[in-house]
Formats: sequence, C-alpha cells, structure tokens
Amino acid sequence: MKHLPELFANNRAWAHAQLARDPSYFKDLAREQHPRYLWIGCSDSRVPANDIVGLHPGDLFVHRNIANMVVHSDLNCLSVVQFAVEVLKVPDVIVCGHYGCGGVTAAWRHPPLGLMDHWLRHVEDVALKHSAELGGITEETDAIDRLCELNAIEQAMNVCRTDAVRDAWAQGQDLTVHAWIYCLADGRLHDLGFAVACTEEMNDVYRDAVRTRTESLRV
Repeated sequence: MKHLPELFANNRAWAHAQLARDPSYFKDLAREQHPRYLWIGCSDSRVPANDIVGLHPGDLFVHRNIANMVVHSDLNCLSVVQFAVEVLKVPDVIVCGHYGCGGVTAAWRHPPLGLMDHWLRHVEDVALKHSAELGGITEETDAIDRLCELNAIEQAMNVCRTDAVRDAWAQGQDLTVHAWIYCLADGRLHDLGFAVACTEEMNDVYRDAVRTRTESLRV
C-alpha cells in the first residue's frame, strides 16, 4: 500500500513555516473565506492560480478544468460561478487560459482521446467559429497560441451569459468578468482586452477583444 509519506512531510514543513511566520494563521483562515476573485483556469500543473498572481490561501476562489472551459451543461462549473457571485459576492471573475495548453492543442490536432474528445469538442467549436482567422496563420504554434487566446475570450463570454452573472448585473451588483492568458515561457500574465461589467457592454467588448491580436500586449 502506497501512502506518499513525502507529501505528508512537505505538508508538515509547510504548516510549521506558516505558524512560525504567523501563529494565528490557520485560526484566522478557518473562520471564513472572503476571496475577492473567482479564478477559472486550466488544470495544467504548471499554472498554479494563487502562485502566479501572488495571492495567499483565502484570497482566490478557484475552479480548474481542462482548457479552462465554461460549458453551460457543466453543473460543477456553473455551481462554482453561482456560489462565487451570489454567496461570496466576488467583484471580479477571471477566466485565464495559457499558451501551450495541452487541451487546446489536442482540439486543434484532433488525436483520438476517447472520453476527452467530448469535452474538447467545445474548444473545436471555438476553432470553427474563428476558422477564417486561424486558417490564415501559417505556423501551427502561432495558430494554437491564438486559439488559446480566443478560447479564453469565448469562455469569459460564456461566464457573462450565465444566469448568476446576468442576475447579479440586473440587481446592480459590482461584478466584472475578465479574460486573461498566461505565458509559461516567462511567467507573465496578459490581459486579453475583455473586461465586462454589465450586460449592455458584452457584445462591444467581445468584438474589440477578438479583433485585438495579443502580440501588442506582450511587453
């Protein structure tokens, strides 16, 4: 039987280090969570949400899945969005994709993956929707990077279309939905130009974000 003792040792060391810095750390953390952000990101092990934005446990409410998808039949994701918006009252929802995403790459190349094919079909739909632009990109890596960007924008738009977000805006709740992308090669985040704070600006912001190629943002 395998018990993974090294991970328990790591946990003990981490807990001791936290207490050494702040003896009340875990007591304070256990009382209640008040995150300011909902992060919807990819399950990729190289994209740890709290670390790349420099936040501590309790600061970020996180949902992750393959290719950072927001699918309207995914009750898990929709429940997370509803809880974050209606109960935690987060003022910001961030959908963050990343370059080199294995899920997006698989959706582009179409290898047979069994059950995962059903999930990645949603990314394929994004590629089909933007086929005119993607078809004009000659280098495959550049096309996949662009699909990673477009997928993050499309999933942020899907967040805007959820009942929880629409109801919050109808009630005047302070809530903005963002689309970002993370670069594994340098550890930098990039804003994809999508930040929507009400139903009325959804379509205009979406159109502008899709028209903007992110090369100009990589500074």
